[in-house]
Amino acid sequence: MVKTINRNINRKLFNEAKKVIPGGVNSPVRSFSHVGGHPIFSKKGAGSYLWDEQGKKYIDYCLCWGALILGHAHPGLLRVLKSRIDKGTGFGTATEPEIVLAKLIVEALPSIEQVRLVNSGTEAVMSAVRLGRAYTKRKKIIKFEGSYHGHADHLLVKAGSGLATLGLSDSCGVPQDFAKHTIVIPFNNAEVFKSTIKKYKDDLAAVIVEPVAANCGLIPPGEEFLETLRELTRKHNIVLIFDEVITGFRLGLGGAQEFFGIKPDLTCLGKIIGAGLPIGAFGGPRKIMKLLAPTGGVYQAGTLSGNPISVTAGIFTLETLKKLNPYKSLESKTKKISLALKSAAEKNNIDLKVNHIGSMFSLFFTKKEVIDHKTAKTQNLDLFRRFFKSMLSEGVYLSPSGFETNFLSIAHSNGDIEKTIKIFEETLKKLRRKKNDKC
Repeated sequence: MVKTINRNINRKLFNEAKKVIPGGVNSPVRSFSHVGGHPIFSKKGAGSYLWDEQGKKYIDYCLCWGALILGHAHPGLLRVLKSRIDKGTGFGTATEPEIVLAKLIVEALPSIEQVRLVNSGTEAVMSAVRLGRAYTKRKKIIKFEGSYHGHADHLLVKAGSGLATLGLSDSCGVPQDFAKHTIVIPFNNAEVFKSTIKKYKDDLAAVIVEPVAANCGLIPPGEEFLETLRELTRKHNIVLIFDEVITGFRLGLGGAQEFFGIKPDLTCLGKIIGAGLPIGAFGGPRKIMKLLAPTGGVYQAGTLSGNPISVTAGIFTLETLKKLNPYKSLESKTKKISLALKSAAEKNNIDLKVNHIGSMFSLFFTKKEVIDHKTAKTQNLDLFRRFFKSMLSEGVYLSPSGFETNFLSIAHSNGDIEKTIKIFEETLKKLRRKKNDKC
């Protein structure tokens, strides 16, 4: 008997989930609220591929939101994890693997002399900001409009990512007193930054920035923007925090700070250092990190911080990246996809801007040159939705939001790239025909 696949199983699962989980998901962007319809429920992954509960196979460019640079279910990773799990899932004590992972991070990022492991990127950022305030004995911080640094109260101010997707500029439940010390200015505007520093320099504890904005679509830094941040924060003894939760170990072993040649005071990490398991980290020079408890008065703790399973995944991933050094190949494949997409859009008279750097790319259906999150928000979101759904139906899974970034892994083959480009071209032809039908 031939097994019949229930084509509505994703919808049924979503309806069941909504009964017991707010919105049916445990992280907002997964809900497909930005693209419409119901989300897919993933069942398994292997290499560059993802399968949903219906059994449909997709080439995956979301990759656990960038965490899976080795691809899904890397055989070597699975082997070391299974061996580790046999010894126990957690102890609440210090373990030797924590030292190994910390050494790998310190070795890769020259700005870091000591590192503290936590459970998420949000925890890393929250702790780094607290540390910056303690070090400078000041209160205010600067963040950049559209950037998302996790869901700590004082950073949910004009944030990107899920908030941009849901059309919100702030989060309900955040008292004004929590947010009043957060100054928000445009990304990539050095002149506004200079004037803001001049006005608030004596009250500023820290400046936090994604060196490559990747939560409002992919927006690289403008010429000398990061240099300006570094120069003025150093001049006025303000802690410069790089949020490299996304870019860390993705633009290179040394992250964005190596890529652009800028050394921050504190660095926040996540995603890739856990290979799909929960983890985060923040680090910097000893003179700042020594302020953390138990040696200093800045309290930070976590029952599962340095969990041996997550740490083992991180060790394997960083050692593999160090051994393979896949970054030129990843960049080449990403560039190929980006240029093909741009070319196909031009052939079909569709306004499309494609940004790419390293192994990341994003697309904006707009005539404008995308330089910040405001111009990103001017894109034709209806066109993006139709594009996303068509790609999904043809077996290509992109990040389900016009304000997110797509990623490549070392598992993506040249065949995957060629197939994706072909589907890109066919999808844009369909969009052109529908566009002409409306005229």
